[in-house]
Amino acid sequence: MQNTVTVHPVEHASLVLTWGDKIIYADPVGEPVLFDAYPRPNIIFVTHEHHDHFSPDTLMALLGADTILVTPPSVADKLPPELKQNLKIMKNGDTISLDGLNIQAILAYNLRPEAQQFHPKGRDNGYVLEAEGARVYIAGDTEDIPEMRTLKNIDIAFIPMNLPYTMSVESAASGVLEFKPKQVYPYHYRGPDGLSDVNKFKQLVNAGDPDINVVLAKWY
Repeated sequence: MQNTVTVHPVEHASLVLTWGDKIIYADPVGEPVLFDAYPRPNIIFVTHEHHDHFSPDTLMALLGADTILVTPPSVADKLPPELKQNLKIMKNGDTISLDGLNIQAILAYNLRPEAQQFHPKGRDNGYVLEAEGARVYIAGDTEDIPEMRTLKNIDIAFIPMNLPYTMSVESAASGVLEFKPKQVYPYHYRGPDGLSDVNKFKQLVNAGDPDINVVLAKWY
């Protein structure tokens, strides 16, 4: 699996996966120059409509002629016509296959009543991607929801942790210890008060399960 999927952190929630002969972008935002080191994507995933995950201008600059764009309905509604040429709309629970990549859109939402305004249940997507015997979970903006905790056989997971928008380090660690991915990347951990303590996240996860590989990559 390590030779199948290569992770390239970009910034905050933006990432690139090299997966066999596929190039996959997730939530690309910001200046297009951030992606100059990577080939044009075969597929771009957008989890939801917030500006740190969805930028029509960035998408316009990055899409190749054959790039497939995958979004939830709420994002599709906000796309200009020129970004809808190769659009796949996925609702929570939908599954599709694109050129050998199996994709499931799962829920991503806030549990705490005071935070449900940020990510209401049913609007946003997380994605589980599967190909060549590997399974990758891109959580998007979510708390440690039941749908996360019941995931199975995840090789690589990307988990957010920035209050008040997603969840605390403790909640993120608790969720990860429930579904036990082989490898987990804390990402999307910048909030109003600065960066979350990802070293504490790593300590909590490995205290509960030393076999989970917590990767502290450079996102900022």
